[in-house]
Amino acid sequence: MVKLVAMYKTPSDIEMFEKHYFEKHMPLVDVIPGLIKSEVSKLKVLPGTESEYYMMTEMYYEDMDAFNAAMGSPEGKASARDLANFAKNRVDFFLGKVK
Repeated sequence: MVKLVAMYKTPSDIEMFEKHYFEKHMPLVDVIPGLIKSEVSKLKVLPGTESEYYMMTEMYYEDMDAFNAAMGSPEGKASARDLANFAKNRVDFFLGKVK
């Protein structure tokens, strides 16, 4: 299994960010073919530490072939295009293999 992790930096307008994210962006993500599940976590730092990240989303796929097909699908492309509407230059992505 592989997962795509999206790490969102703290937005200047949290209310606007969350409204767009949960009402517009996640419905696009939820219909991406091959997506097994997604998990959204609002992050808090440990005492004595700092982080620029506000939220993390983990999206799980069966394998790299399923992930690549998902990203190349019309639904995957629509989700990627939507990022510019609320998180342009405010999100980092990581791809990991789940053990």
